[in-house]
Amino acid sequence: MIYVDADACPVKDEAMRVAARHKLILTMVSNGGIRPSRDPLVRVFTVAEGADAADDWIVEQARPNDIVLTVDIPLAGRALDKGCHVLGFTGKPFTQESIGMALAMRSLNQHLRETGESKGYNAGFRPADRSAFLNALENLIVKAKKIVA
Repeated sequence: MIYVDADACPVKDEAMRVAARHKLILTMVSNGGIRPSRDPLVRVFTVAEGADAADDWIVEQARPNDIVLTVDIPLAGRALDKGCHVLGFTGKPFTQESIGMALAMRSLNQHLRETGESKGYNAGFRPADRSAFLNALENLIVKAKKIVA
């Protein structure tokens, strides 16, 4: 099963294509604005509005070895704690080894924004990011399937 933190996700179509190729159920979770899919392997869930409602829903539903697609670092940490594989939209995996530093950097950057030391600009999403995501998701699915086998 693949869960997508779908609000502002730039790689929904790519995730659906890769999931379909592997005949995996893909569940997109958002606060709204995503149209239902005719594909029986694609599920769309709209959760109540709230800062972490989609995150909470994904964590409640996810099981070990499921794949979670997100750029939300706290969600990534919670999914890793459940034994999930976690991949960012640029193809960067979150791991038990990397999540601590990611959470610390998130906290530092938030502090810098709050004190006015940083404007908090994020890099734009590039075609190379899309390509890296596709490659990383493909590899992650193969890895997850080997764990089940």
